[in-house]
Amino acid sequence: MTGDRVIQRALKLLDARMRTSDALGSPGAVRDYLRLAIAEREHEVFVVVYLDAQNRVIACEELFRGTLTQTSVYPREVVKAALQRNAAAVILAHNHPSGVAEPSRADELLTQSLKQALALVDIKVLDHFVVAGAGALSMAERGLI
Repeated sequence: MTGDRVIQRALKLLDARMRTSDALGSPGAVRDYLRLAIAEREHEVFVVVYLDAQNRVIACEELFRGTLTQTSVYPREVVKAALQRNAAAVILAHNHPSGVAEPSRADELLTQSLKQALALVDIKVLDHFVVAGAGALSMAERGLI
């Protein structure tokens, strides 16, 4: 089995598990899942993990796909998708194909914009992870949320 197939199979198993338990019940588990899911992408992607009122995973979805260095994220679409899934909270994530897991100023501004837009409909932003290579930085742990 090739490396890509192993990762895809692991992701399928994790997806099934996280819908029936609290498999993403800690920041470390979320970080590991996101590293597995998006770290090796050659282009930027923006992912949203939708959570219910008990912070159990409803779904995990790639909402936007960009280029090597950027992706456009539209707050209206994030709010719309979260409402469609009846989410009480979300965890945001995107990757940096450059391999540097430091949030840019644009990442910080986007996070605040999404937090404000989602707050209008009573949806909490619990974290925003920046994933790069083997690293994943939690903006909540850095005090940026």
